Amino acid sequence: MSRHIVASVCEIAPGAAKLVTVQGREIGVFNVAGTFHALANRCPHGGGPMCKGTVGPLVRATVPGEYRLERNGEFLRCPWHGWEFDIKTGQSWCDPGKLALKPYAVAVEAGAELVKGPYVAETFPVSIEQDYVGVEI
Repeated sequence: MSRHIVASVCEIAPGAAKLVTVQGREIGVFNVAGTFHALANRCPHGGGPMCKGTVGPLVRATVPGEYRLERNGEFLRCPWHGWEFDIKTGQSWCDPGKLALKPYAVAVEAGAELVKGPYVAETFPVSIEQDYVGVEI
């Protein structure tokens, strides 16, 4: 398993998501009330692009016509067929025994900690001569 830096915390506001591609996989990174979660961008029901769906609450009803909204901003609805998935776990709300979005582990780390490695960027000396920028290779 390898770690990939996909965004800074400020790039994904609470309630928002960012679609990223990591090793050829499209992954949606969601900020749910300051906690980040990552899910595959492919609905296991019909293959829909999950990140084009809507994020909203869980709707519960005990009797027809009376409903309440719970867990606002924690459910992702597929844009193709409306199937709902829990953003925190990837679990399907429509068929919890059989379907789930693939979740990915997410960690938020201070930039200073990331600088410690193991990442090493290749750098090149740069000089400015008579209003031209030169890169030495």
